[in-house]
Amino acid sequence: MANDVLVLGTGNVKKLLLEYSVPAIIAMMASSLYNIVDSVFIGHGVGALAISGLAITFPLMNLSAAFGSLIGAGGATLVSIKMGQQDTENAEKVLGNVVSLNIILGITFMVLGLWFLKPILSFFGASADTMPYAYDYMFVILIGNVVTHLYLGLNNVMRSSGYPRKAMIMTLITIVINTALDPIFIFGFRWGIRGAAIATVLAQIVALALVVGHFSQKTHTVYFKTGIFRLRKRIVNGIFSIGMAPFMVNACSCLVVVIINKALYTHGGDLAIGAYGIINRIMMLFGMLVMGFNQGMQPIAGYNFGAQQNDRVRSVLKLTIFYASCVMCVGFLAGELFPRALSIMFTTDENLIALSVKGMRIALSAAPVVGFQMVVSNFFQSIGQAPKAVFLSSTRQLLFLVPLLLILPNFFGTTGVWLSMPISDVLAAILAAVLLFRDKTLKIKQS
Repeated sequence: MANDVLVLGTGNVKKLLLEYSVPAIIAMMASSLYNIVDSVFIGHGVGALAISGLAITFPLMNLSAAFGSLIGAGGATLVSIKMGQQDTENAEKVLGNVVSLNIILGITFMVLGLWFLKPILSFFGASADTMPYAYDYMFVILIGNVVTHLYLGLNNVMRSSGYPRKAMIMTLITIVINTALDPIFIFGFRWGIRGAAIATVLAQIVALALVVGHFSQKTHTVYFKTGIFRLRKRIVNGIFSIGMAPFMVNACSCLVVVIINKALYTHGGDLAIGAYGIINRIMMLFGMLVMGFNQGMQPIAGYNFGAQQNDRVRSVLKLTIFYASCVMCVGFLAGELFPRALSIMFTTDENLIALSVKGMRIALSAAPVVGFQMVVSNFFQSIGQAPKAVFLSSTRQLLFLVPLLLILPNFFGTTGVWLSMPISDVLAAILAAVLLFRDKTLKIKQS
């Protein structure tokens, strides 16, 4: 695909969406498959409790991802909008601010995370049996936190500035290195769950070096220049405003996973948390595919919104909703028809398998409507309507899921935990539909 981003405003919308989405989807799919393979190595190489220990780290990893997406997603969207306005100079300043903000927040998160790691993991639901696994994994991940933030942030900007295939290649490189190192560190060196974390950080260091190399070349659309790294209040506010939606998604996920883990431990013990770890990986696989389409939509919607070509914005939205819905329907069928086969990939423990099968069937029962809700939330973010994006991103979890998680387990035990997920998905999709069809900016309803 041509690197000239002007094609975003003139090319066939369906072709553009696929050209921008397919690389992101491949990268997201590979990343999700890596997470699954990583859990498989940990489950078979370390044990069933190690999967539970890994699940305990999800809230802290979600919180780290929240700060990363605050800057990365916000910066990428702002770059798209600036380029749609033919404002390359400010697009480059956004790039520089993305680097500076990621370094500041990455170091801060690492220091605070390491200082309070054990109390945090205990609060997140770690027991005496799962604490060693959770601590060993998260300690290494936090050491590499700055690298993770920089790599993901710059990769987002690379994609939005007209290089989706290259961004995909960087992600694939990370995954290939990571997957190759996992068995060596876990089985060969006998480093256990810590080996999996070391493999992750080393792979991201290599990818970050390549991404930095990309933005160091003056032939690219936006690149590193002297003076762009100084923080500018207007740009920082813009990044934070737009990035607040994905930040809220991950921050709320942190709270939700803590509540889920505590409820599961109360009603089902450590293995119930392990079951959620397995189900979460499967749900993420299909969610990542939708995110791939969202990432493909983002530069197209952002550019054309900046260029005031609303008909093209509407077209890319409708196509993305259709593709995302198809993906989640496949997820629904997989969870309902093959839950045992999916669970066996992670463990041979029959108790853990049984818990996973039951939970997966319930948790994925409303999957067909999830894609719609995710796309609409990301759409408002892509066109700079931060308040709506933040509202939709947070209400699914805070307004619907959290209250259900606090009420239903008291009556239905672990089944109540699983039921909370599809009920909140349906309610969130209805709310997204109401906001979308009442939106007057693009006259969605009349198109």
